[in-house]
Amino acid sequence: MTVAVGALRPGVLPTDVLPAAAAAGAELTVVEASSVDVVAREARLTVRFTADTVDEAITVAEHVVERIRTLAEVGRWQATERVGGRWFRRA
Repeated sequence: MTVAVGALRPGVLPTDVLPAAAAAGAELTVVEASSVDVVAREARLTVRFTADTVDEAITVAEHVVERIRTLAEVGRWQATERVGGRWFRRA
Protein backbone atom coordinates (compact mmCIF):
# COMPACT_ATOMS: atom_id res chain seq x y z
CA MET A 1 0.00 0.00 0.00
CA THR A 2 1.06 3.58 -0.52
CA VAL A 3 -0.19 6.68 1.22
CA ALA A 4 0.58 10.36 0.73
CA VAL A 5 1.48 12.13 3.97
CA GLY A 6 1.06 15.85 4.55
CA ALA A 7 1.61 18.11 7.54
CA LEU A 8 2.50 16.46 10.81
CA ARG A 9 0.37 16.88 13.93
CA PRO A 10 1.92 19.04 16.68
CA GLY A 11 4.70 17.24 18.52
CA VAL A 12 5.09 14.48 15.92
CA LEU A 13 8.58 13.98 14.50
CA PRO A 14 9.02 13.01 10.85
CA THR A 15 10.90 9.90 11.98
CA ASP A 16 7.84 8.71 13.96
CA VAL A 17 5.48 8.21 11.03
CA LEU A 18 6.97 5.32 9.03
CA PRO A 19 7.64 3.07 12.06
CA ALA A 20 4.09 3.73 13.30
CA ALA A 21 2.64 2.81 9.90
CA ALA A 22 4.64 -0.43 9.77
CA ALA A 23 3.69 -1.27 13.36
CA ALA A 24 0.02 -0.73 12.57
CA GLY A 25 0.25 -3.19 9.69
CA ALA A 26 2.13 -5.67 11.85
CA GLU A 27 -0.75 -5.66 14.34
CA LEU A 28 -2.83 -7.49 11.69
CA THR A 29 -0.40 -9.30 9.41
CA VAL A 30 3.24 -9.81 8.42
CA VAL A 31 4.88 -6.61 7.19
CA GLU A 32 7.58 -7.40 4.64
CA ALA A 33 8.99 -3.91 4.09
CA SER A 34 8.32 -0.23 4.56
CA SER A 35 9.83 2.88 3.01
CA VAL A 36 9.31 6.57 2.46
CA ASP A 37 9.87 8.36 -0.83
CA VAL A 38 9.33 11.89 -2.06
CA VAL A 39 7.47 12.00 -5.37
CA ALA A 40 6.57 15.33 -6.94
CA ARG A 41 7.36 17.10 -3.62
CA GLU A 42 4.98 14.78 -1.77
CA ALA A 43 5.99 12.33 0.96
CA ARG A 44 4.68 8.84 0.23
CA LEU A 45 4.88 5.92 2.57
CA THR A 46 4.91 2.37 1.28
CA VAL A 47 4.07 -0.53 3.57
CA ARG A 48 4.32 -3.95 1.91
CA PHE A 49 2.56 -6.78 3.72
CA THR A 50 1.03 -10.20 3.17
CA ALA A 51 -2.69 -10.90 2.97
CA ASP A 52 -4.68 -13.95 1.93
CA THR A 53 -7.53 -12.02 0.28
CA VAL A 54 -8.17 -8.62 -1.21
CA ASP A 55 -10.68 -7.89 1.56
CA GLU A 56 -8.05 -8.66 4.20
CA ALA A 57 -5.52 -6.43 2.43
CA ILE A 58 -7.97 -3.55 2.32
CA THR A 59 -8.68 -3.98 6.04
CA VAL A 60 -4.96 -3.83 6.81
CA ALA A 61 -4.46 -0.81 4.55
CA GLU A 62 -7.35 1.05 6.17
CA HIS A 63 -5.91 0.28 9.61
CA VAL A 64 -2.53 1.69 8.56
CA VAL A 65 -4.18 4.82 7.16
CA GLU A 66 -6.11 5.38 10.40
CA ARG A 67 -2.90 5.10 12.44
CA ILE A 68 -1.09 7.57 10.17
CA ARG A 69 -4.06 9.93 10.44
CA THR A 70 -3.37 10.26 14.18
CA LEU A 71 0.13 11.54 13.34
CA ALA A 72 -0.26 13.52 10.13
CA GLU A 73 -2.59 14.67 7.40
CA VAL A 74 -3.33 11.81 5.03
CA GLY A 75 -3.70 12.32 1.32
CA ARG A 76 -4.54 9.82 -1.35
CA TRP A 77 -3.82 6.18 -0.60
CA GLN A 78 -4.07 2.94 -2.49
CA ALA A 79 -3.74 -0.77 -1.90
CA THR A 80 -2.15 -2.83 -4.64
CA GLU A 81 -1.72 -6.56 -5.14
CA ARG A 82 1.20 -8.24 -6.83
CA VAL A 83 0.21 -11.02 -9.20
CA GLY A 84 3.17 -12.59 -10.92
CA GLY A 85 5.38 -9.68 -11.90
CA ARG A 86 2.63 -7.07 -12.11
CA TRP A 87 0.88 -4.81 -9.57
CA PHE A 88 -2.88 -4.26 -9.65
CA ARG A 89 -4.75 -1.55 -7.76
CA ARG A 90 -7.36 -3.04 -5.37
CA ALA A 91 -8.42 0.04 -3.38
